Formats: sequence, structure tokens, C-alpha cells
Amino acid sequence: MSDVELVKKMLRAVLQSSKHGVAMARLQGDYRALTGEVIPHRQFGHASLESFLRSIPSVVRLERSSAGEVMCFAGVCEETAHIAQLVARQKTVKKSGCSKLLNFQMRAKSSSLFSHNGSTRTDKRKAQVKGILFNRCNVIFMLTKWDLRVVRSSQQKPVNRADVEVVQGRIKQLLQKYCSGVWLSKIPQLYRNMFQEELHMHKEVETWTHICTVEKPGSNNIKSQTPLSPTSPNSTKLDFTLPETPKAHPPLLITPPSTPPSHQPLTPEIKQKLRQLLNKYSHGLWAHALPQLFQEAFGCVFPQYVLEDLSLLADTCMVEYPMPDNRKRAILYALPCQVQAQPRPRPPPLVMPCTGNHVPPLIIPTTEFLSVLVMEASSTNNIILRFVGEVYSKALEVLEEAMLQFYSTVGAGLCLLSQKIGQLVAVAIEEDAVLRAQVHQVTEENVKVYCVDHGFFEMVSRKKILQLRDQFLTLPFQATTFQLAGLEPFSTDAVVLKTLDSLAVGRTLLAEIVEREDTPLIVLYDTSQNEDLNVNAVCLKALQDKSMENPLQENSVYTNVCVTNVCSDGSIYCQLPSRGQAKLKDIMDKIEAHFISQLTWELLVSKPFCGKVCLAKHKGKWARAEIINLHGSQVLDILFLDLGLPASLEVSELREIPPIYLKELITIPPQAVKCYLEELNADGSVWPPEAVLWLRETVLNKIVKLDETRTVHVYLFSGNGAQDLQSSVNRQLASCPFWKRDVYFSKIARVSEPILPEAGDSSYTSPAQSNALTLPPPLDLPLVGQNMDVFVSVACHPGHFVLQPWQDLYKLVVLMGEMILFYNKQEVTQINIRKNNIYAAKIDNNWHRVLVKGILTNDLVSVYELDYGKYELINYSQLQPLIDEFRQLPFQGISAQLAGVKQGVWGEEASMVFRNHVEKKPLVAQIESVEEGEWPWERKISVYLVDTTQEDNDIWIHNIMVEFLDEINRAD
Repeated sequence: MSDVELVKKMLRAVLQSSKHGVAMARLQGDYRALTGEVIPHRQFGHASLESFLRSIPSVVRLERSSAGEVMCFAGVCEETAHIAQLVARQKTVKKSGCSKLLNFQMRAKSSSLFSHNGSTRTDKRKAQVKGILFNRCNVIFMLTKWDLRVVRSSQQKPVNRADVEVVQGRIKQLLQKYCSGVWLSKIPQLYRNMFQEELHMHKEVETWTHICTVEKPGSNNIKSQTPLSPTSPNSTKLDFTLPETPKAHPPLLITPPSTPPSHQPLTPEIKQKLRQLLNKYSHGLWAHALPQLFQEAFGCVFPQYVLEDLSLLADTCMVEYPMPDNRKRAILYALPCQVQAQPRPRPPPLVMPCTGNHVPPLIIPTTEFLSVLVMEASSTNNIILRFVGEVYSKALEVLEEAMLQFYSTVGAGLCLLSQKIGQLVAVAIEEDAVLRAQVHQVTEENVKVYCVDHGFFEMVSRKKILQLRDQFLTLPFQATTFQLAGLEPFSTDAVVLKTLDSLAVGRTLLAEIVEREDTPLIVLYDTSQNEDLNVNAVCLKALQDKSMENPLQENSVYTNVCVTNVCSDGSIYCQLPSRGQAKLKDIMDKIEAHFISQLTWELLVSKPFCGKVCLAKHKGKWARAEIINLHGSQVLDILFLDLGLPASLEVSELREIPPIYLKELITIPPQAVKCYLEELNADGSVWPPEAVLWLRETVLNKIVKLDETRTVHVYLFSGNGAQDLQSSVNRQLASCPFWKRDVYFSKIARVSEPILPEAGDSSYTSPAQSNALTLPPPLDLPLVGQNMDVFVSVACHPGHFVLQPWQDLYKLVVLMGEMILFYNKQEVTQINIRKNNIYAAKIDNNWHRVLVKGILTNDLVSVYELDYGKYELINYSQLQPLIDEFRQLPFQGISAQLAGVKQGVWGEEASMVFRNHVEKKPLVAQIESVEEGEWPWERKISVYLVDTTQEDNDIWIHNIMVEFLDEINRAD
């Protein structure tokens, strides 16, 4: 299915759910709430959303309301006419508004939450989610090969607390407009007129005494539990004067309660500043970060009472509670109508406007990681790329082969005797190549052309210029312009361009899209080696002045050395006195003064990416930091470059380096040198926690003497006395009782024995016995016969695979981000590890919720990832207690088997066919049966799997497996 067709289907789903239409100002928000993305109208060649909508009248019908607002209705075509009739007959349409905003605009590198454990280059390819099946407004919309069907949901889901708070905030806004009071019976109609949504909680409104008071006209008695029927005589007439009160059924009057002085509505200035912040942080912002950001960016105080009642922000932003049981953790998003694009200077286009020919625009793939061929790099702001893939490079090969065959046959009769600047032509570059080009310069004998698919200029004879026939204009021009993120201030630096040329030009690389607006901003990776190479970061490091590196030499002694970090493998980071260290201190002192004296609105980091060098606070002072990993859109890992210290932070805690100090600061190499202690184990394995803690207490942040015997292998001395090796930190540590590593690890193993206990064994503990903390609630599943959107995280064979419910995956991303922030700040502690207990485990730079399956004697532990269904072997030191806060979200991994096939022993070939069709893919699952277990991870379901990504055909996976098995049996 093409991107534009997918967008059309999603738009139909949004619009057909509301018979009253959707305001254009709110359409982006509803679309994003459904799909996790905004409508990409610019990708389809339209400058505005309205222009795109008017180009698809069969999908969207635009009308102007009596209030002058543009409303969007579902266009009617033959295949969806019956849906429009069905929706029109609905009495009400339950709609949750914009509070349930899915946020899937995330970048992730090798630790991607949706990547499998394969080669690094495939880890970066994120599964593209099409939003095939979704539950919305109490109606399930299902895309099938026949039509877009509407099926009533048989289950009434409980009202989301976040939705209630949004409605309450809107009621406040409505009552502030009608300050003299509003008839209760008029509330649904006024709500619909103001917010273009039905109010389904009108009977509950009068019970919200913290929002309003309910009075009986002519009486001082307050009514808080007296509902009035919507069919009251006064419910059909919109009249804001006080009518004569009927005697039989007196209507009720709602008036806004008096607002305490400390809880006055936000001023327009505060609201505007909040909108500015949310526009900058387009992927959302944690609410608790607002006070600090307001103080630093605007020099004013954000009202604390607002954080206690976020419904006050209903007219300013959207509020999302990704962890429903933790109401103190909320993410704020800008309202769609308030999102403003941040324009970026675009280099002059190489393809000039041309008349008479129409070529479709090149659409950038929606995936975040793309295979590209780098063709030219005159500047880091003007990188000429070509996409590699089926509809790009392969389509170009087919086109150019057809051009060569065509012009080889009739080329002589299609020569252009006169050429015009801007004219599209075919150029016979060589005997075996005819390319599409545009005329840029004409001389007496030659013509300078720009090859629009390959990104280079060529001077050719006028005899080689041919007419470009219309059949060769159906494919978009393939050469396109990008910018390298983080290198904008150094776009024409000779050192940077030389490095870029050697690493990228003429090579196929992986591109990560950081920003799509205007000229896209990207990060390039070379994935051809064992470890990925960040090309942007290497180009930036090429600017470093080598003379300012730490002057380490073998067999030398250094004094006044500061140990800045002690790692879990016993390696240490040291700062030595040097010219670079002195210059760094001088610049950082100036930066501290800059942040104190200046507002830093323009220095907020809103678009992080791996390899970016910025600032973060360490012990209350700003320090240089490099982003080394991204966990969703809110949490990231950094490395303090001059301390050798890793940390996990929220995006809002980062700042850009002030431009006046940027170039000078970038030239200073990192001032932390990694060293290993001589005579001690330096094989990279994890040290006993007691040894790490002893070393940190002895040398961390203290001035020591360093004796380097060989490259980065050193002796440390804590005093300034003579260099007696027996008094070195190395020998002191080696003599400690806990350094006897074999004894220590055998002790750990004995604590956890037996490795494979039987149920009757006295040392066996069940999860209920051993886990004092509660288990999460079981995951809610649809009824048998119903459908759900799923993501297949693991697929072994049709008899065993693991599903994740797609609708709540964003909550898992947020949860894991919270776990990273919590556990990465904790000291390593020794815990008694027992089989069948639940822990937090650090795996590939992420923290997972795991079940311990077995304990080995070589300090390794076998664990099962409860949210992803994977088995891993990790070091025992990577386990920590799973605190209660991270036990609220149900475990997201669901064990499953494929329905519709005979279960048995699956061969490797059949398993591979199955994996290729389902693993790491979003699918639709239809529940066939549910087999409950004693524990949540023992539950197993049988499902039919359907791939609905094809435009005209649904693929039922069990049919593929049945056909495959039949072919195997026939072959036998």
C-alpha cells in the first residue's frame, strides 16, 4: 500500500467516526491520536493541509460552519457509502478527544525497543507501523481486502480518568465564557458547538462540585445530585436569559465556583510561553520539567498549583498519562492547531523550475532509517543522496535501461538542435548510458547539464542532447538534498569536508532522519564493520586540536591527577593537568556566567540525536556531554566527555552550547583518559561490587599520583610520598578479602542454589512466596473471535511466538524510560538472586522486567523478558529489585500459537518461512482461544494472524503455512 493510500484510509477512519464532522483545526490531533503521526501533507507536494485535503474529495469533504470554521466530513464513494449511512444512524458517537495521544515519533539506535538481536545494521531498521486495526469511539474499524467495515464493539470499556480530566477542563472553559450561568440541559449542545465533540458525561457534570455548583433558580439550596433529563422543555432552545421557571420540572442552573486567589486561571502570557515550549518539544514534554524550564528560558515562575490540576491546561495543550496509576507523571503535547514548523535555511535547488513537463515529487520514505547512496558533498548543508530500494534505485535502473534501449533505436531522430536553460532533456553521457538531465548553461558547442537522478554536473557536446519523452517522466527525480545534523556551523570547513569525502561520498550508508521539515536533517552511519560508525560524529571530532590531548607517555609519573569515574569492570577515568584542561576550565566558567546572566530559550535541545555534543549538568555545573543512546522521545543516555562518566537524563535537561563558544569548545579533545590498574584483572568482566565500591571510596574525585608502566595500564598512589608499589592502590585492592573473585562468585552461586530446583525442594520459592511486592494486573485481552492490533516481538515457529498489544506499546516505552532514569542512578548493590523471582535487568543499555529462569555457576543468570518474550544470559550484577512503581503496567509479552494449522514438530525451513512473515511486524490477531495459567507469563493464546499491509489483499498467515506444508508433503 502506498503512503498516500494509507493516509487516505486513516483519514476515512477518523472522519467516519463522527457524523458531525471534525474541525480542520482539530483534524491533525485526531489523526495523530489514532496513528501516532501527523498527516504528512508536505511529503505529497502540498504546502498546506487544506490544499492536500481538497485534492482528495472522495476522502474528505470540506464545509464551512455557521461560525466560519472549516469542517471536515467523510467523502462518500461507492466502497464507503454504507459506512457513512451506518455512522449517520448512530445516536451518539463516543469520542475521547485528544487526551489519548500516542507518541511513536521516536528514534532508537542499536538498543531500539522494537529491534531484534541481529546484525547492527538491521537493528536500526524500525518496524513501520501502519495502524491497520484500531478501537476508537466504541466502534472497531477494520481494513480488509473488501472494504472498510464497521463492527460494534461488544465490550464497553471503562472511562479513562485522563479523558474525564480533559472534559472537566473544557467545562471550566465553557463556564468562564458564560459567566452568568448556563442551563444544565444546554450543556451538551454548547459543548458540541464549542469543541465539535459530543459530551457523554453530561449526567456526571453536576457531581463535579470542584468544577461548578448547581443551583435551583429562586432557591439558595445547592443541588449536587439532581439530574435533569436532556429532554427538558428548555433543552432545545438556546437562550441565555433567565426564563420563567416551570413549576413542575424546574431546570437547574450551573455557575462556575469562585476561584481561590492562589488558583486563578493562567494568564495569556503564561499560556503563550507554554505553547512556545511545547512547539519546541514537538514529541512532548514531561509536566514536572515546566518550573525549571520556565525559570531558565523565560526568567519567570510557572504556577505550581497548575501541576496539581493539569485540567487547567485543557485549552492550551493536550495531557497524556502514560502510566495511569501515577498521576504525577504526565506528558504535555502542543495542540495540533498550535504546532508551528521551524523553518530551516534551504540551499538553492539544483533543479530549476521547468515548464511543460510534470514530474511527480520525490517522497521521502516514512521509516526513520534509510539506505542511501551519497553522491556529492559540497557542504554538510548540501549532501546529494539517492535512496536505495525497490521503488527508488531499482526503479531507476529499470527506467534507464528502457531509455538506453529506446534512444539506441530512435535516438538520431530525437536530437535537440536548440536548447534552453531549465529544459529537461535526455543526455547520452556514454555509449551505454542515457540519463535524464536539465540544461543549466549553453555555449556554442557544449551544454552544461545537471543529471537529476545522479546529482552531478556534466559538460557534453550539443549533439548528445536528446528530447526527453513523456514516458520517462513518470519516476520522480532521484537525487535529493539533505543536511548533516550537528555540523551546521562547520558546513564548509575543509577538514570536515575532507573527512566526509573519505567516509561517505560514493558509498551506501544508513541515514537516520532527525527532522523532515524543509531540507531533511540526517545522521549517517557506516554499518559495514562490526561496530557502527557515526559519520557525523567522526567529522566533528576531526576538528579537535591534538596538541591539547592529555600528554600520556609510557614509564612516566604524573601528579595532581583527578580520578573522575570508576567503572564496574574496574577501569578508571583520569584528568591530567594539560593545556586543554586549562582552556576547558576557562571556557566552561564563561558558559556558567552566560547561563546565569542570559535567558536560554534558544539553547533548549529539542531534536536530540546520537553523536550530538551539548551541555548537561553534573553536580550543579554545566559540562560537555555527547548523546550516545536514545530511549524513545523523552529519555536518553549521555557521556560526560571530560569525566568519562555515563548518565541517563530527560531531553529537557540538555542545553545547546552557546554559539559564541561552540567552535572554540569543539576543538578541545575529551579530557578524561581511560586507564586500567596494573596487576589487576582487566579482561572486561564485571568486578565484585565490594571491590568497585572500595576503589571509588579510595580514589574517586581525589587527587592522586599516576605511574604509567604501559599504555593505559597504571599504578595509582593516593598520597604524595615515595612510589612504593606495595603502597599503591593496586596492591591494596589485591590484598582485600573480597578481591578473591573465585571465592566470591562461588558464594553467590551457593546463595542461589539449587540451579534447577524441584517443586518439592525446600529451597524452591514460588513468585507468590518470594516477591513481597505485588504482581501487575493481568493484561486485558479481547473476547474470543474479536481482533486486536499486535506487534510480533519474537517468532520461533507457529507453535510459539510472542505478541505485544500495539495500542499500549507506547506505555511500555515510557515505563522503560522511567526504569532507565531510576536504575542508572543507583549504586550497584548485592542482592540474593532466586529462581522464579521477578527483577529489573539491564540488557543492551535498556532496563527490562524479567523472570529469573536459572542461575549458572559462572556468574551468569538466565532470564526471560516478560514484556518481549526473549531469553537472555546476563551477569548477575545486572539484576536489581523491581520496585512497586514498575509493577503497575501489565506484562506486555503474550505467548501464542498459530490457529488454523495442525500443531506438531516444526522443521527449521517451516520456522524460517513463518518468521519471515511475522517477526518484527505489526499484524492483526484474531483470538481463537485463551489458555489461562497460574502466573501472567504462563498464559497462552491461540490466534489467527493477518497481514493487512497489502493494498488489495489480506494475507492470512495460517493459509501460507498450510500451503507450504502441502508443498513439502507433495515433494516427499
